[in-house]
Amino acid sequence: MAEILPLKAWRYADNYKENIEALTAPLFDVVSSQQREELYKNSLNAIHLSVPKGPDPIENAKNTLIEWKGKGIIKQDLIPGIYVYYQYFRLPGEEKERCRKGFIAQIKAYNWEEGEILRHENTIVSAVTDRVDLLAATKIQASPTHGLYEDEDFQLEQYMDASMASPIYEVEDYQGVREVLSVIHDAKVIRKFLMVIARKQIILADGHHRIEGAIAYRKRMRGQFEDKRWKAHEYHLMYLTNAASDDLKILPTHRLFYGLQLSQAQLFEKLRQWFEIKPFSDPEELGTYTFRRVRKFGLLIGEEGYLIELKQELYDSINRDMPEALRKLDLVLLHEVLFHQILEIPIKEQRSKENLVYERNFSKCLREVQSGKASFAIITRELEMSQVLDVCKSGLLMPQKSTYFYPKALSGLVFASIDQEEFEYNYDAFFE
Repeated sequence: MAEILPLKAWRYADNYKENIEALTAPLFDVVSSQQREELYKNSLNAIHLSVPKGPDPIENAKNTLIEWKGKGIIKQDLIPGIYVYYQYFRLPGEEKERCRKGFIAQIKAYNWEEGEILRHENTIVSAVTDRVDLLAATKIQASPTHGLYEDEDFQLEQYMDASMASPIYEVEDYQGVREVLSVIHDAKVIRKFLMVIARKQIILADGHHRIEGAIAYRKRMRGQFEDKRWKAHEYHLMYLTNAASDDLKILPTHRLFYGLQLSQAQLFEKLRQWFEIKPFSDPEELGTYTFRRVRKFGLLIGEEGYLIELKQELYDSINRDMPEALRKLDLVLLHEVLFHQILEIPIKEQRSKENLVYERNFSKCLREVQSGKASFAIITRELEMSQVLDVCKSGLLMPQKSTYFYPKALSGLVFASIDQEEFEYNYDAFFE
C-alpha cells in the first residue's frame, strides 16, 4: 500500500563524525527559545537548514546548503540505503532502559485522500506554507517526520538489529536519549523492507506540517520530470517505527491560556456549570498526579491547583452527533467545553489562537501561571496508542497537539535531497 524507497542521504563528512552531537538539532517545537539560540550560534548546526532564521530565512538556508556542499561539509552517499535508527531512553522513575527501533527512508508524499498515510491532527495553514517555500528553495529535507506501521510479527527487527553491529553515529541528545544510526546497503535486505511496508498503511505520529508541505510541493511540481520513472519531488523523509512495539511512548501535552478576559471568580462560576471542582493541596505535585478517571484534568490558576472533572450527566449531552472515536477522547471534550463553550472560542479558531499555547513541560506551566504571565494551565493525561490508531483509521482528526510521541527524532543525522539530479538512481533494482 505505502511505497518507500531507500535513501541516498547527504550526511556530515566523516571528519565531523566525532562532533556530530553538536551538529544535530531537536525539532523546533520541543526546545525553548534559549536552547534554540544556542544552536544558532554553531554555524554548522543542522538548525540552519531545518529552521533557518534572519531577515530572509529561506534565502539563508539556500545559501547555507550551497556553502556546505561546496566546502564538503556535507557529502552524499553514493548508493541508497535504509538508515536504521535506534533511540535508547528511560522515563522518569524507571530503571529499565527502553529502545525504540526504527528506520529512515523515503516515502511517497501521498495525498490524505489516497489513504496510504493516515493523520490524526489538524495543521495550521501558515506553517505549511513556510514549509513549502523552504522545500522549493533548498530542495533538502533536514528533519524526518515520524510514521508508524503495524507489524505484530516484527519481520524487520532482525535486519535492523544486525545493522546496529556497525553504527555510523552514536550520540546523546538534548534530552539524554542515546541515538544510534547505522545503514543497510544490501539490496536483498532493502527489498524486504519495501515489501513489508508495501502491505501497510502508515500512521503519522509526528510532523503533520512538514508532510503537508511535502504534499503541497508534490502538487506544485505536477507535470515536471514526466520522462522519469522515479521523481524526487514525490518523496518525503520519514522515520518509521513499529506500532506493535512496547517502547512507543505518548506523553501528555498541557494547555496554557494567556490574556483571560474573565476574573477568576467569573471563570469558576462558568466552570462549575460543567465540572466538579476539587482543590488540590500542593500545585507542584499536580504534575505527578495519575489521572486514572476519564474526563478529568488538572487546573493551575494563581497560586492554587485544582482537579476538575466533567459532570457525567453533561457528557451525555455533548455533541451526540460526534463520532464515538472522537467523543471519548478527553482532549476533544476539553476543547469543546472549556475553550468553545466556556471561553467562546470556535473550534476552527482555536488552531490559530496565539493565547492558547501547548506545553509538555509541567514545570514551565507552573512557572508561567505562578508568575502571572499565563492566566491558567490545564494539565492533561496522555492518550493511549489504541485511541490514536482508532482515530486515524476512522479518518477523523483530533485537536492540534493531542499527542507527543517520545522521544523525538533528531534533525541532522541524515538529509534527503529532492533535487532530481541528486535523487537519480535505478530504484527498479530494489523491486526485482
